[in-house]
Amino acid sequence: MITKQEIREQIIRTVETVKRTNPMAGSITNMVTINFVANAQLAVGGSAAMVYLPEEAEALAKAGGATYVNVGTLLPVHEQTLPHVARVLYELRKPWVLDPVAVGIGSLRNRMLQRFKEYKPSVIRGNASEIMALAGLWELEGGTKASNVRGVDSTDSVDSAKAAAVALARWTGGAVAVSGETDLITDGSVIVYSYGGSHFMQKITGAGCALGGVIAVYATAASPFIAALTGTAVFNLAATRAENKVLGPGSFQVRFLDELYKASPEDIADNRFDIEEI
Repeated sequence: MITKQEIREQIIRTVETVKRTNPMAGSITNMVTINFVANAQLAVGGSAAMVYLPEEAEALAKAGGATYVNVGTLLPVHEQTLPHVARVLYELRKPWVLDPVAVGIGSLRNRMLQRFKEYKPSVIRGNASEIMALAGLWELEGGTKASNVRGVDSTDSVDSAKAAAVALARWTGGAVAVSGETDLITDGSVIVYSYGGSHFMQKITGAGCALGGVIAVYATAASPFIAALTGTAVFNLAATRAENKVLGPGSFQVRFLDELYKASPEDIADNRFDIEEI
């Protein structure tokens, strides 16, 4: 089993590489959170590019080091764009992050998410209800047919999604990050719990989406598992630090971006985490 020291060293290398190389991670994300996703990617040292047309998404997938795909606020064009770019990324063997926002709501969303199964995203990031619902849609262990997703909110605990997260990671050969009060990250063979964060994260729009975009940035420089863990760690660290310096969610969002930018590789690697062997 991987050790804490090995994880710590890999996180440091990943953050250092991103800050030095300024890699591009393209995003197809929902219109509510485009700005926050891009700013978070820039704050950690990446380069952001936001698209939604099929030909532009394909070009970006080929040019970028990784891609973030979010199925939040869907437009008709996304039915063409999202499966197409997922196939291109899979064929190119380029890392990509899937955020199955509100899985279970609507036939269009479910059709697209079902097609993503064959294209095996490198990282899947969602809340517990979304992870369980996606595993159910893909007919994997731990999944639920009747989703408890309430819009973008989760009604399930992180621990209840453990089996689904492990099954999804084993199917894709990548990693799954389950966001909650304590975050869970798994590659199908080991589980890491990452601590920190802030209650203000639930009071702003796009925290989860921004995390997906940041994980994509780190996926340009690390394995899916380390990318997911590094992104989660820097978010938990920055949120904890920001909460101690603000009075409400408006100033929190600004301070959070500042703390993402200021966090050193060692700071991120030292954010508290525990390992559990499966």
